[in-house]
Amino acid sequence: MIYDAIIIGKGPAGISCAIYTTRANLKTLVIGKSDSMLLKADKIENYYGFVEPVSGKELLETGVEQALRLGAEIVEDEVVSIEKTDNFKVTGVNGEYEAKTVLIATGAPVVRVPVKNLDRFEGSGVSYCTTCDGFFYRNKKVGVLGYTDYAIHEAIDLSVFTKDITLYTNNTPLNVSENLKESLDKFKINTSKIKELQGQDRIEEIVFDDGSKESIEGLFIAYGSASSSSFALKMGIATEGKSIIVNDKMETNIPGLFAAGDCTGVFKQVAVAVGQGALASRQMNDYIRKMRKDG
Repeated sequence: MIYDAIIIGKGPAGISCAIYTTRANLKTLVIGKSDSMLLKADKIENYYGFVEPVSGKELLETGVEQALRLGAEIVEDEVVSIEKTDNFKVTGVNGEYEAKTVLIATGAPVVRVPVKNLDRFEGSGVSYCTTCDGFFYRNKKVGVLGYTDYAIHEAIDLSVFTKDITLYTNNTPLNVSENLKESLDKFKINTSKIKELQGQDRIEEIVFDDGSKESIEGLFIAYGSASSSSFALKMGIATEGKSIIVNDKMETNIPGLFAAGDCTGVFKQVAVAVGQGALASRQMNDYIRKMRKDG
């Protein structure tokens, strides 16, 4: 099935967009996990229309129910990559999806990788994009730092270039879906706590808390879940810092690909995210109409 619109993220920006696209009769799919930072908000008392404070959980659940009532489809899945061909192919842990337009509404990346000297070797052996840099590590000894489905997916991508791949979990328990567990046999797994990275001009070894060391030629970071920054690196989406650059129509530099909410670096408020989601929906609708007309 080819959707008119796929929305990645089911926070305020994503659900707001879905409400408008479904009302515009666009076949809409929302893909996301129940991991919004808003879930941690005990009370929200500055959002329009609520006399009494409302919890972030309640606000999210109400929005999802509204989008479902209007006809949106919502699936619980973790998106690990987006590709642009004639349409957009969105790959999740549990399946692949295709759409004519995509909205990235994944929020702002919040995961901090607790490894000393990581910043020092960025661009000198430390990479955040297997698609961008995997080619440079053909037949070399590389690692993927992560513990989730996202890390496994990145390791699988790397296996095209080298078979010497170690998954470093940094003493964090693996959290991998059943359908990816069989892929773990393809890689070495090191669960030790990492103390620091060392090297001269480039990364040369990983030092662990127990004093042991392991040589390495490249380390790819896939810590936590894939973020807006991850998608941007792989697709060539224009960014400023870790934020996706959009114009006043919520368009990125890639036609048909839009972004809204915290991932665009705006004032992190529910009202702003909801407004951006609504703006994006209108442009997605216009984009689809033009496609139909030209087709």
